[in-house]
Amino acid sequence: MSELNEQGSKLLNLLADGEFHSGEKIGELLGVSRTSVNNYIKGLQEIGLDIYKVPGRGYQSAKAIELLDEKQIRSLSNNPLVKVEQILDSTNQWLLDKIPNIKNGQTCIAEYQLAGRGRRGRTWVSPFASHLYFSYYWRFDAGIDKLSGLSLLVGIATVNALEEIGIQGVSLKWPNDIYYQGKKLAGILIELNAQANEACHTVIGIGINVCMPPEQAKLIDQPWIDLDSLSGEKMDRNLLSAALISELQKLLPEYENSGLQPYLQRWFDLDCFLDKPVNVLLAEQNKPGICRGINESGALLLECDGKIESFIGGEVSLRLA
Repeated sequence: MSELNEQGSKLLNLLADGEFHSGEKIGELLGVSRTSVNNYIKGLQEIGLDIYKVPGRGYQSAKAIELLDEKQIRSLSNNPLVKVEQILDSTNQWLLDKIPNIKNGQTCIAEYQLAGRGRRGRTWVSPFASHLYFSYYWRFDAGIDKLSGLSLLVGIATVNALEEIGIQGVSLKWPNDIYYQGKKLAGILIELNAQANEACHTVIGIGINVCMPPEQAKLIDQPWIDLDSLSGEKMDRNLLSAALISELQKLLPEYENSGLQPYLQRWFDLDCFLDKPVNVLLAEQNKPGICRGINESGALLLECDGKIESFIGGEVSLRLA
């Protein structure tokens, strides 16, 4: 499923202006009864849209709905390999299913994910037309060996893109989270398709909170923030998408040639846990220490009793002490 049905799309376009529309008017537009109108409204609410019913006035979206524009994103990013879908299981999976028949830079962005996923099998809350659900494909001919720091490079690219559109003060948490003043703003999930001694296909998933609907916020079990509340104005998701694509197009070839070393200082400047007491969680073990940043391979550096130990990603989690 990648699109709303015809009636759902008509209703979405009608309510997108944020104004009231009577049930009678909606019924005439869709060619259905008032009872069926209520069912269609419930359908949009189930995918995360805030729609109110006021007796005597009709139905209203809590905010004006601005949809992603595939042509605009292609033009702004100078990348023709952009695909926008309304509804997908997962933008990462959409790209994974098309390997190896896609080219570097192929991008998939969705308005809604039925099965969006985060690190370690977590669910990524994905209300319709509210956040950015973004995935990008890149083939590394050097193979899988050089990719241990890739999520850190993507974090830097994401912060660069946010700064380009006017968002300042964003930081990074090892290995794949973007934070603002201790609250999660975005997450990264990189999935690989590779065989030993062969090129490595990577799908880079980035989820960014743009405008969190109140009902969806109740499903999140950690401190969070979104771009609209951070900036104080409505964020243009098309501009954000194009900025992300441009940064990835620039940094990924450099990373393939030079690795993470040229970006270490940038990471240290953005690391929100640097030189702070932390706990490294390894399965059932909790290892306390002082965060000392990362090395050239992207491994976390932890100072314990005056000695530096390194930890790679995977099943390792990092928390403030």
